[in-house]
This record gives sequence, structure tokens and C-alpha cells, in this order.
Amino acid sequence: MLEIEKKYRLSPDRRIEIVTYLNEIGAIFVGEDFEENTIYGGDALERTGGIVRIRRTQDRAVLTFKRRVGDQADVKQQVEYETEISDSDAVARILAELDLSPKLIYEKRRKTWTLKTTEVVLDELPFGLFMEIEGSITAIREAEMLLGIDDLETEHETYPRLTATLGTRTGDVIEARFS
Repeated sequence: MLEIEKKYRLSPDRRIEIVTYLNEIGAIFVGEDFEENTIYGGDALERTGGIVRIRRTQDRAVLTFKRRVGDQADVKQQVEYETEISDSDAVARILAELDLSPKLIYEKRRKTWTLKTTEVVLDELPFGLFMEIEGSITAIREAEMLLGIDDLETEHETYPRLTATLGTRTGDVIEARFS
């Protein structure tokens, strides 16, 4: 599956404005989650440029593989495979047996809306506020127009790369956690 998304940096005031706009234009609020994301690394992943992640929320855990493909300016495209898992600790042990080890851990508070054919998420991480819009390139552009966000700064870095830069090293793992 190909994931297409665009990410933006937000100020606290702009985040409030966007929530107001989402409500005014009929976006459907899906819900909110607190996530712990663990990114694994190892030789096989470094060769392919891929990542493996276990995302844990209060309700479920998801195993994901992602690998960036192409680069179209400010829109990120990646191959993505996801599956819900019933025992994240067992999957972590399987990954360890495959010589994959945790490299990054970051926490995130996420609120999700559906806007036409896009998914709009507002994320709070220990190092900042962000918005992502996921959908086709055309649908992302339409959502940008509806939200009036043509002046927003696009964030090109992934959360794992931001965590690597802005997180705190604890042993062999770099973490970005809320205090």
C-alpha cells in the first residue's frame, strides 16, 4: 500500500484555529489516542531504508513497516504495511530474534478527523505540535484550501528523525517522552 501525506508545524494558536475550521467545514471527529511508538533498527532495515515500528495505544497495538519512495516536493510517499497485533511484547521478542532492536521511542497525543477523502490528524509530541493530512495529492490540496493553511510551514522530517535529533539518549535508545 502507498501512503501519501503532508506534515505541517503548528503554533498553539494555529492549532486552535484549525480545530475550529475542522468543525465549521463538517469534518468528522474520529477520536483521540495516546501513543507510544517504538522504532526498530538493524542491518536489513538499514540496507533497504525501511523502518519497523510497534505503536501501542490504550486500545490496541499495530506493527508497521515503512519505506520512503520517490520524493514529490512537500508530499511524502512511502510503502506501508500495517497489521494489528494481539501481543506487542511477543512481537518485540520476535523482532529481537531477527536482530532488530529498539532505536527510538517517542510518545504522541493524536486527534483524528475525516475530511472528505482525507484523514487529518493533530499531533502533540514532546518537541512540538504538528498536523498531517493523508490522502491523494489532489485530496490533500483540496483539504489545504478548505482549511486555509497555504501559509503553514511544511515539516519534511519524520517523527523518528525529529526524535533522533531532539530526543534524549537512554543507553542505546533515543527517547522523546512527555514528563
